[in-house]
Amino acid sequence: MAQLLLVEDDPTIGKVLQASLESSGHDVTWHDTGGSALEHARTHPVDLVLLDLGLPDMDGIDVCRRLRTVQPGCVVVMLTARHEEMDVVVGLSAGADDYLTKPIRLGELFARIHAHLRRGLTGAPPVESLLTIGSLTVDTGRRRVTVDGTEVVLRTKEFDLLARLAAEPGVALSRQTLMADVWDEHWSGPTKTLDVHVAMLRRKLDAADADATTAARIVTLRGFGYRLDQSGDGSAEV
Repeated sequence: MAQLLLVEDDPTIGKVLQASLESSGHDVTWHDTGGSALEHARTHPVDLVLLDLGLPDMDGIDVCRRLRTVQPGCVVVMLTARHEEMDVVVGLSAGADDYLTKPIRLGELFARIHAHLRRGLTGAPPVESLLTIGSLTVDTGRRRVTVDGTEVVLRTKEFDLLARLAAEPGVALSRQTLMADVWDEHWSGPTKTLDVHVAMLRRKLDAADADATTAARIVTLRGFGYRLDQSGDGSAEV
């Protein structure tokens, strides 16, 4: 039984979601403010959080950031009525793993929850324990990443995504392949979360590589996916 934390201030939506999720076999705790949800998260294990961004006491983005501190291993799925792409990007950058826009379709919500929880239980497919591309080293056994010996701190999905790319350096990997291998093989819906995680990875790798010549870089293959190359190998972004 998964431990779910629902953070939603609309009583009608909250009641429907709690009842529906509990009928699917989940243990659901519902809070209607960010503050009370954070208090719960500080003292109780949580597998997945459904987080409404429009809360009465604090911004959902700030709640997401704090959740990442008190529950670093949980999955955070944003529920938002904000349709602007920048709002979604900000939310994902704050630490969310996924998002759904309102009005929420229960079938899609259940599918996403099932996908995230299954991935959390099974983990990403195993790859060689020590991967080296230029000055980049990905140690999958210890879940550590270094550039020129300096450790780069990554979130869970950032690490899983980089490890998947590093497992096949120089190979073009489609968006569908990356979503299936890093998120879930039965993934459905938008893949904006992949783009945001790639952008965050690039920033962290660039910040760790002072001369930007020896570390690996993630190349965008427009209309297809991504590829991990060693910087300075002459490859061009497509």
